[in-house]
Amino acid sequence: MSDDILSHIPALRAYSRALCRSVPDAEDLVQETLLRAIENAHRYHPGTNMRAWLFTIMRNRFFTNCQRSARERTGAADCASLVPQVKPNQEWHMQATELKAALREMPNHYREAIILVGALGESYLDAARILKCDIGTIKSRVNRARSMLRKVLEPAL
Repeated sequence: MSDDILSHIPALRAYSRALCRSVPDAEDLVQETLLRAIENAHRYHPGTNMRAWLFTIMRNRFFTNCQRSARERTGAADCASLVPQVKPNQEWHMQATELKAALREMPNHYREAIILVGALGESYLDAARILKCDIGTIKSRVNRARSMLRKVLEPAL
């Protein structure tokens, strides 16, 4: 090939963006065009307009892709792309904010007990040692703290 293909890439990108109207699709089209040009380099006639030859390959590839996508339509109800992949996190954020507020409003001795046992996973015995009180006291505090949280966080029926 007498002409340098690389010098035509900016023009190919501009033309592909005009065809596709999407930058990722346009980049894919440029790559497909260059691949087809390299595969069919033996069909290029030296001395002819390489830019026109590349644009023709791109245009044909674009229309082939359009025809293929028209045949491969998915059903709207069954389309996996319509199903959200990540659940919205606003609800979890709001619940966490409400939990923090409820814990702040709780008396200190209940808050310490519920955090040690409920959040950090300490046993009742270890929590009793940490807070320097009886195990029965810890059980009672955790139970009362859970009741307080339940009253504040559960919606009224």
